[in-house]
Amino acid sequence: MQFSSAVFLILFLPAVMFLYKIGRNLTCKNITLLLASLLFYAWGEPEFVFVLAGGILFNYLAGIFMEKFTASGKKYILIVSIAFNLGILILYKYLCFILQNLPGYPEMKIPNIHLPVGISFYTFQIMSYIFDVYYGKAKAQKKFLHLALYISMFPQLVAGPIIRYSAVEVEIRERHETGKDFSEGVSRFIRGLAKKILIADFLGGIADKIFITAQYSDIAVLTAWCGALAYTFEIYYDFSGYSDMAIGLGRCFGFHFQENFNYPYISRSVTEFWKRWHISLTDWFRDYVYIPLGGNRVSRKRHIWNLFLVWLLTGIWHGAEWTFILWGMVWFLLQLFEKKTGIHRKLPAVPGYLLTMLLITIGWVLFRAENITTAFRFIGNMFFPFKGWYDASTLQYARNGAVVFILAYIGSFPCFRYLKERMLSSCRGTLLYSIFDCVISISLLFISLLVVINGLYSPFIYFNF
Repeated sequence: MQFSSAVFLILFLPAVMFLYKIGRNLTCKNITLLLASLLFYAWGEPEFVFVLAGGILFNYLAGIFMEKFTASGKKYILIVSIAFNLGILILYKYLCFILQNLPGYPEMKIPNIHLPVGISFYTFQIMSYIFDVYYGKAKAQKKFLHLALYISMFPQLVAGPIIRYSAVEVEIRERHETGKDFSEGVSRFIRGLAKKILIADFLGGIADKIFITAQYSDIAVLTAWCGALAYTFEIYYDFSGYSDMAIGLGRCFGFHFQENFNYPYISRSVTEFWKRWHISLTDWFRDYVYIPLGGNRVSRKRHIWNLFLVWLLTGIWHGAEWTFILWGMVWFLLQLFEKKTGIHRKLPAVPGYLLTMLLITIGWVLFRAENITTAFRFIGNMFFPFKGWYDASTLQYARNGAVVFILAYIGSFPCFRYLKERMLSSCRGTLLYSIFDCVISISLLFISLLVVINGLYSPFIYFNF
């Protein structure tokens, strides 16, 4: 089930909200949320709910047993738990890719294994719980209901943010939903829905057409740039829109999830970009891979190895394709270059911003392309006029998408946040902002629902990961 589907918006969410609000106590509300989350995940592919449930049960027991053993016993349970969780992930997400790259692949019969939605997200969330219990940062959860709710909570189940157990542990067992939380949550959800439906999906249509054309023939330079920029903004508004919806829904139920995006397209360096993009994943690799390996407090060669491993795993996490692995290696080399030369601290603001955006855009082409050959062809078309500088399709895309492109670019800056802060600085401004926010939210919801009802939305990009 998708947040941007009519079933979710018109049937599922209102029903869950009603049942949740009439719950007598927090236990009833948690049970309602858990059952709703399992139904949400089982919608369309009910068999995979057993994979999720099995992972919850196994790690629930692993956490409890981990606290009962000495250091050596804990380490053994940690290894078994990691092997189990990564084994499930490898089976569903990477086995076919591994088999396809083995010698003798053409003669092998490759099994058709369907990928469970969001398996990378909830697997990393489960593993963060096990790591925190092992390192003593959290106590093992004795109540199965609480751990099951933490792992399967539908607002962030299939596409993040990757929530730490310690961040919601207290709110699972005691929380109070306030009117302010609910109103701000609804507003945040609507803004995320609009980002997805009105901007990401529109630009995604342009990007898809151009990338499909580029698979079979060269395209004009400006057409290639149009496709690259369309996907650059599509993936940002798609994924940040989902995060906004997840955070907003969490607020409606009394949870305060961490931010996952902080205007990444205003970055002046590669390092800054990855502190602003998909923050929960960046933090996960930092805390559970990079720092345990020694971080930057090791020899120069070991530091390079640590960075290499983190970016290799980041690329692999995103998908079982060579394009993702190469994408991770490109970011590794760029970040290593920045760290060793300090060039990002020497460049003036504007050149640093322009160079970073250029690298981000090229990186997203590699991320989006069907294969490495197509990616290099597309990037070549961005800089060399094999089919000229522009053609009729360039003008058509520019004419039809100009307004959305402009809105997408402006929206990538913290203009709304700046306006909100200025308006909330006075009592009169607070009232004006409340009215403004209400009018904008109702308008965006109405327009988004019209698009959804007409069946013009598309799946979230990160559902594939």
